[in-house]
Amino acid sequence: MVGNIRGSIFMTCSMAGFALEDMFIKAASRTLPIGQILIVFGLGGTLAFVALTVKRNEPVLHRAVVSRPLIIRAVCEVMGRLFFILAIALTPLSSASAILQATPLVVIGGAAFFFDENVGWRRWLAIIVGFSGVLMILRPGLAGFEPASCFAVLATVGFAGRDLATRAAPPVLSHMQLGVYGFVILIPTGLIMLPFTGGVVFPDTLSGLMVFGAIFCGALAYYALTVAMRTGEVSVVTPFRYTRLVFALIIGVVIFSERPDVITIFGSVIVILSGVYSLLRNRLPGVKAEMQYSKSVSSDCP
Repeated sequence: MVGNIRGSIFMTCSMAGFALEDMFIKAASRTLPIGQILIVFGLGGTLAFVALTVKRNEPVLHRAVVSRPLIIRAVCEVMGRLFFILAIALTPLSSASAILQATPLVVIGGAAFFFDENVGWRRWLAIIVGFSGVLMILRPGLAGFEPASCFAVLATVGFAGRDLATRAAPPVLSHMQLGVYGFVILIPTGLIMLPFTGGVVFPDTLSGLMVFGAIFCGALAYYALTVAMRTGEVSVVTPFRYTRLVFALIIGVVIFSERPDVITIFGSVIVILSGVYSLLRNRLPGVKAEMQYSKSVSSDCP
């Protein structure tokens, strides 16, 4: 009981940290090119996880880094990070974060296809309902449709692919080592993007602090996430991941003066309820395989 309470608190703190990370990146993107943000963010995250890896007496470079799952994971990591940064830079933070909450639903569906995991008709129905919530937020073909919101959808696919590839990653690699490989790939990606996003811009003091804040909050959030997943029961702790949307909505309204409409809020609620239902099904008999899936992928960065 105490472990579940502690794990839930750490998970909530982790999601608050990731929401603050998004806030700092969105603020920095107003004056800094996306490519430059990726480079600095990737470099800062790499250094942080290298330090954590060395502290645990683990090798920073492991031969498993060239395995097929790790290569696929790197591609999906780039896809998720790049498109989500574009999404929060070009669209309201609240709507981008709401769409991202569909990631667990995509992962559950992907686990059924790629790992032959047992996903019953109730969870398939929850996935369909959750995607209907995403469509409510996107509103394709309607007056409120923002084409840039599709970046958040692509980011969701990327992060889901990363989580699935994480499950297939060699078990000899720790979460800290995976953190190193996930962040280091952002550096060359940023270098490639730099010429297309405005070149190098010398940051002013405020922009520099924003990027540093994103790195600092991201590292702390990842640490809290790891503690949460290792402290409480997965089926109890994991639903608290959805508190990220609550923090994102508050930040969007207070910091960026966003005003999500009723349809966006209603769609967000549908996505969250669908995801929570799918995750809580882990506690029922006959879904042990899905619980094993959740434990393996939920301890990675969101």
